[in-house]
Formats: sequence, C-alpha cells, structure tokens
Amino acid sequence: MSDQLLGDFDRRTVHVEGVGINVRTAGDGPPVLLLHGYPQTHVIWHHIAPALAATHRVVLADLRGYGDSDKPVSDAGHTPYSKRALARDQLLVMRELGFDRFAVVGHDRGGRVGHRMALDHPRAVSALAVLDIVPTRYVFQHADKDFGLGYFHWFFLAAGHGIPEHLIGQDPAFWIRTRMGARHRGGTPFDEAALAEYVRCFSDPAAIHASCEDYRAAASVDLVHDDADAAAGRRVTAPLLALWGAHGFVGRHYDVPEVWRGYADDVRGQALPCDHYLPEEAPDETLRQLRAFLGGATPE
Repeated sequence: MSDQLLGDFDRRTVHVEGVGINVRTAGDGPPVLLLHGYPQTHVIWHHIAPALAATHRVVLADLRGYGDSDKPVSDAGHTPYSKRALARDQLLVMRELGFDRFAVVGHDRGGRVGHRMALDHPRAVSALAVLDIVPTRYVFQHADKDFGLGYFHWFFLAAGHGIPEHLIGQDPAFWIRTRMGARHRGGTPFDEAALAEYVRCFSDPAAIHASCEDYRAAASVDLVHDDADAAAGRRVTAPLLALWGAHGFVGRHYDVPEVWRGYADDVRGQALPCDHYLPEEAPDETLRQLRAFLGGATPE
C-alpha cells in the first residue's frame, strides 16, 4: 500500500550487520535521510518526500523494529533497541548507498535516532532537523503530572511483563487510530491509505514488541548514553533545526529552541500550526522549512 503513496520511490532491503532495513529512495542532489516516529513508518513522509526529491537524493527508511524492517530479538538491557543501535543501522544504510555525509530529518522517535547519530557520528551528519521533540534526557529530568498525562504512552510502553504487548495486540487498529487521533489538531487530515499502512505494519506482534523495546531502551540504556555525553561535554555540532506543533504538548510545555541550545551549538527553530504529526498535518509548512534549512546546509 505504501506504493500507492510513494510509487516513484525505489524499494530495497539493505542488510546491515544482520538486520534488514526497508529503504525507499528517489531524486538526485545532496543526500537526506528521513526517519519516522511512533507508531508509524517511512510513509509519514508521503506528502514531503516526493517534493524534496526534486532537489535532493531522498532516503526513506523504516527503523529497526518498525514497518517492514527486521525486528531482531532484544535482551534484558534493551540494547538492540537503543538509539545507538538504531542510529548505527541508518548510518550503515547510508554508507551502503554510497553516502558518508548527509543530512538527517527525524520526526518523533526518528528525531531521537538522529540526535544520537549526530553525537556518535558527527562527521557523517551534515545537518539535523528534529520534529516535535526535545531531548530524551531533558524530558525525563523535567517530567511532571502534565507530561505523565499527555505522554502516558512513554510509561505504558516501557512497562514490563508483556503487559503493553498483550493489551495493544488485542486491537492494534484501535490503538493506532486513537493514539494518533488524540494528537492531531487542525491542518491536513491523515490520509486513510497511510493509516491503513500503519495498522498493517503494527498488526505484527513482533512490531508491537519491538516498539515497546524502543521505549524501554529510552527509559534505561539511552539515558546511560545521554548522561555519559553530558558528563563529557559532547554536543551536536551540526546545524540543528527544531520544528514543533504550536498546538501540541511540546509547543505548549517547552521553550523548544532554548532547550536544544543546551544540547547543540547551532540551533534555529519554528512552531508550525498543527499538533504532533508535522509532516502529515502541516506538510506545506514543514516542506518550506526543510527546504530553506537544507538549502543552506548541504554536505561538504
């Protein structure tokens, strides 16, 4: 069904260290990697990627554990689903495609993967755009009642004993549609074909479990990595663009550019007239911001 939305994009599976990553590519020009968030796939970029491919070599990828990428077995420390592991996947995908240096645009979980990639592999990331997030470490350090209610899924999905897997698995379509619907306000409605694709992929029990492992890693091993970076003074050195929804939790509760200035050297930012899903709710505004940013931050 993703071909209905991204039919001009080539499809392939790129194998990196034993993990198959589902990849779509199109266009010519400076390379840019677009990464999705939860509970979606590369299809979230269906409004933006074709237009961006007019000026860039666009790479769309499903994170490990999501979409049609592999869902490797996890471990007690959740390390196979750490942002470090997910970022390494995508770095190796880009190298396999012939790109040693490239821009990264990530929404939600994809933005956290991009953040980790920019820290672990600064020579590879020429520019980083993060959509509707502030750093994971900052979030947990400042979590309060409002965050617990607005982002309850961070704690639900990180719960153990297979509880979220069992409950979501009873009706994945209900979970996808209600969770996404609760975080959409104004702007362009979700495309029904895109929603159907998210439901198709998320109906796989392995995908449900892998995505829970993603959130368990965020509350454990990812914080270990983030704290180590903070202690060592490591920051994002690539130009960073933060975009966020003016009507969403992130826009209402954080001074987004100021938070990112605590983690990155060169930060600019802009609120857009939407809630959480910027590439689908405000595609024209998102594309305009990305074009301007990427146009001034092409790889060396």
